[in-house]
Amino acid sequence: MNPYLIEGPALISFSGGRTSAFMLHQIVHAHGGKLPDNVVVAFANTGKEREETLRFVHECGSRWGVEIYWIEWRNSGIGYERVGLNSASRDGEPFHELISKKQRLPNGAERWCTEYLKVRPIFALMRHLLGLEPGSYEEIVGLRYDEGMRIFRGLDRAAKDGRRMSYPLSRAKIRKSDVSAFWEHQPFFLDLEPWEGNCDLCFQKGKGIRKRIIRDHPGVQTWWLDEENRIGAQFDKRDSVADLVEQVRLTPMLWEALADSLDDSMEHDVECGLHCSGEAA
Repeated sequence: MNPYLIEGPALISFSGGRTSAFMLHQIVHAHGGKLPDNVVVAFANTGKEREETLRFVHECGSRWGVEIYWIEWRNSGIGYERVGLNSASRDGEPFHELISKKQRLPNGAERWCTEYLKVRPIFALMRHLLGLEPGSYEEIVGLRYDEGMRIFRGLDRAAKDGRRMSYPLSRAKIRKSDVSAFWEHQPFFLDLEPWEGNCDLCFQKGKGIRKRIIRDHPGVQTWWLDEENRIGAQFDKRDSVADLVEQVRLTPMLWEALADSLDDSMEHDVECGLHCSGEAA
């Protein structure tokens, strides 16, 4: 059976990364270019996604003729607001509002930013559109065959929560090289380096990668610095954002490259919502 044929009701969680976009393309193609009415595609914007990610999501929807629900978390009403390419937050507004509500920062041990900014809004969307609660529909997630441990963890969490998860890329035995080969032959692409991912300076990215991003994109640290100073805490208990900025200032490029190589163990395809466990607190 074709792993990309989806029997609804279902929610396709589109992170805006290369892998989840590849999955969406394969699913749309398997359905002859039109998804069933009860299969919803959702992209949850935190306000810290890169501009390249936003434009890539828009391209995927317009070129493939698929409706993508762009949504952002809200602390009122139905729990989310529908936005689009032009109206989507670019300065971390939803994330800032969430931090203000909780009066603390997420961190490696409590990654509730994913739970609130990604998971809860798309659940609210399904509730509002189809009147469905988690567990009564399938959640389609873009994890590949070579990301087995993340899939096992996801299935374990889903079982505990009574949710139904599906990983069509894993069933199709798709690996990172397959995704890369696909995008080499497309008329558009995600114009980010492989290590950049979305949520621009996410604390889940390795230290060397975050330092490289700070060096390559001056000013990217400002929002994160402001939030740490406002709350009086750190996103990463090992280093504050100010520490990283200072290390970048003091470290020659040669040594920066070495730091990146030593940090490879923490490098991954950072597609927010796919690798985070989404712990609520």
